[in-house]
Amino acid sequence: MYKNSDRFLTSFNRIEKMLRDLLINKKDASFSKAVKILKNSNALIKQYSDDLLEFAELRNAIVHNKIDMTYAIAEPHDEIVEKIETIEKELSAPKYVIPTFQKYVYCFQNTDELSKPLKVIHEKKLSKFPIYEGKTYQGLLTQKGITNWLASMEQREEQLKSSYQIKDVLPFENEENSRFIAEDTAIYEAVDLFKEHTSKGRRLEALLITKHGNPSERLLGIITAWDILEIS
Repeated sequence: MYKNSDRFLTSFNRIEKMLRDLLINKKDASFSKAVKILKNSNALIKQYSDDLLEFAELRNAIVHNKIDMTYAIAEPHDEIVEKIETIEKELSAPKYVIPTFQKYVYCFQNTDELSKPLKVIHEKKLSKFPIYEGKTYQGLLTQKGITNWLASMEQREEQLKSSYQIKDVLPFENEENSRFIAEDTAIYEAVDLFKEHTSKGRRLEALLITKHGNPSERLLGIITAWDILEIS
């Protein structure tokens, strides 16, 4: 039966090797230094950087205070061991946006009547729709954009007609409310994209997933701000 210190050190050493493999330069950097370097370019390491730095301190306490090969003064708690092993698994096999967020995405042409997405909003309780002109992406239609459009109609005292098309509403959307990403994007990279937009005062409504992140490719899935709240 392995002791907690043995399990912890085994997992720590495996993570340390992964960090060194990720470093392009400074492969002789310490564990803590490697974490501080890599968190600027790796979303998963950034997510767990505080934990990893604490693990480095605990590792030093175990190794430097070991009396002999069979006894360590510092024995990590079960939850610490479980946590480092979980992080090790995530680093060795990170989760990607596909298949996690693979789903059918309701799309429309900009010449479609507005009644079509409104019907989906009512029946499916969905509120974000990629809009195309042929195969060219035009923007993301949302409930907020529709509300802005309705408010402008009210101000102009115009009467609503059943023949309004999506292209009449799309100008009322924020042009930067969506972004395309590749199917092999790590989930925490997707989380970072939402956080990055928020920090700049811009709301990202959805990430649209295609094979290579090209807007002209077939949509494989969609990630909304609500999805991100469930993971982060």
